Amino acid sequence: MTDESERAVQAAIEAEMRLLDPDVRASPSLVSELLDPEFLEIGASGRRWDVTSILTVTSDGSVGPEAPVKVSEMSGAVLAPGLVHLTYFTDHSGRRARRSSVWRLTEAGWRMYFHQGTLTG
Repeated sequence: MTDESERAVQAAIEAEMRLLDPDVRASPSLVSELLDPEFLEIGASGRRWDVTSILTVTSDGSVGPEAPVKVSEMSGAVLAPGLVHLTYFTDHSGRRARRSSVWRLTEAGWRMYFHQGTLTG
């Protein structure tokens, strides 16, 4: 991997980790800084989320500083200039999921364009 690719993957990982931070998740303004306007998520439940639905959840006070999400096996690959794919596992109070996200570089910085979570048991 080139230095430029390594920097892109590291930037996406740092942004992903920010989104997993309970303090960030509880702040609609901080979440909106990290989501692409065209963001789409297919959650572990199968539910489809967009920016509006995510911001509704983060602004209703239901997201709090609960137990932190444990992350493992985070890795990334550059798909094209300005486009990074990350994969990893999460464990949130015993609920394990395999996760995949696509980050793209915009004028405002790295933004999550797509995310999918699949429960692993």
